[in-house]
Amino acid sequence: MKSSGIGGQAVLEGVMMKNKNRYAVAVRKPDGEIAVDKGECSSIIERHKILGVPVVRGVVNFVESLVLGMKMLTSSASYFDDVEEQPGKLELWIQKKFGEKADKVIMGGTVFCSIVMAIAIFMLLPLAIVSFIDEDVISYEWKTLLEGLLRLAIFLGYIVLISCLKDIRRVFMYHGAEHKTINCIEQGMAPTVENVRKCSRQHKRCGTSFLLFVMLISVLFFLLVRVETIWLRFIVRILFVPVIAGLSYEFIRFAGSSDSKVMNVLSKPGLWLQGLTTREPDDDMICVAVASVEAVFDWHTYLEENFAKKSQKKAGSAEKSETGGSASEKEVSPKKAQAKPASGEAVSEKKVNAKEAQVKPASGESAPKKKASVKEAQIKPASGEAAPKKVNVKEAQAENVSNEAAPEEEVASKFDWSFPSVKKNAPESTMLPRGRSRLFLSDEAEEASRAAFGETAATIQTEDEEEEDEILKALDKYFVFEGEKTVREHTGKNGQ
Repeated sequence: MKSSGIGGQAVLEGVMMKNKNRYAVAVRKPDGEIAVDKGECSSIIERHKILGVPVVRGVVNFVESLVLGMKMLTSSASYFDDVEEQPGKLELWIQKKFGEKADKVIMGGTVFCSIVMAIAIFMLLPLAIVSFIDEDVISYEWKTLLEGLLRLAIFLGYIVLISCLKDIRRVFMYHGAEHKTINCIEQGMAPTVENVRKCSRQHKRCGTSFLLFVMLISVLFFLLVRVETIWLRFIVRILFVPVIAGLSYEFIRFAGSSDSKVMNVLSKPGLWLQGLTTREPDDDMICVAVASVEAVFDWHTYLEENFAKKSQKKAGSAEKSETGGSASEKEVSPKKAQAKPASGEAVSEKKVNAKEAQVKPASGESAPKKKASVKEAQIKPASGEAAPKKVNVKEAQAENVSNEAAPEEEVASKFDWSFPSVKKNAPESTMLPRGRSRLFLSDEAEEASRAAFGETAATIQTEDEEEEDEILKALDKYFVFEGEKTVREHTGKNGQ
């Protein structure tokens, strides 16, 4: 999954989205209209490249995000101020002292105070509580672990308490709309209300996960860096905050663009905690988040560059699977060539193998024009087809009895065979009784067969006679032929 690079933050009745140097805040005004304010912000990292190295860039981005977030909160709140408040004495003094830069000074001072309070509450307060425990009762390592658990408990308690406020609950709902919209785009879907509603409200790059990992990584750091003096411990806690924040930033930055199983498991605690800081938004909130992201991000180009190729590959594979199974008209497998052709189809004029030739063609089909083998000629043709030239005596007899023969002109036009003008059936009187001397035809029947079928049939008949003689010689050992009766010999004596 390629990260879109979009960052965001929930504000009062709205969502702020940031993409590189562009940002936009969309707010639902009391009259129901969505107001969108766009602007540009440059990072100090662009002017000082040394600040872009890992860990250091995390600290810089964290501070810049706090400044921009405070500015967007103030901007969103301005839509709901019924009566404009009068500036206090401190604010008037700052405006008089710094002039046009007064707003930047006020914003910077607010961020600085927020960081100091966060360090004091989440870093120094747990250490101060644990420091009252004597090390004779509990070791340094256990005291450090207890400090980390106390720090985590304070952080979770703070989130639970603020989530009870009505305004904060709505902010958490807009927070969920922000996550769902970014997830929708990074999963390759257009940011519509229907698509956004189906997406998760948890995201690996969330600021909630960042704060949680600050708490967890601090425990490891303070276990490794051991300081005996209590006042040095306070200094170490303050000095290591930027390092811990930088490492936490690098972790969630890498986790946001990785789908490895290890990173997914390590990201689980932050995703679970987002169950407290996000809520399911309604459709109106989703519309605000979509309006904010469309003001700073060209999601059409992003989807085309990252997901169009995958869609084309899937479509191509699906089309190939549909058409790949059909056989080519020119190349037919042997099994398909052996199949019985449908009625009315012409048999191919190309060479066919023996198995193909043995298949009985359907009625109305024309036989191949190539010379067929003897086995092919012995196959009984379907009705309406002409008999091949080479036939054995049994087929000749069957055809004489049935008196079913194709017209002479049709046979000649299809197979280019020549036959006598008149085809006579052999008289039954020429047939000898089946006896020991000959089983099939008499001399007169042989002459009739020659007249009807030519020398080829006679040749086949002569070959059949030789085979009959061999068979009769083999049968002489077991049988004695006496006219129509056959008696088996048993040790020289005839028996029934």
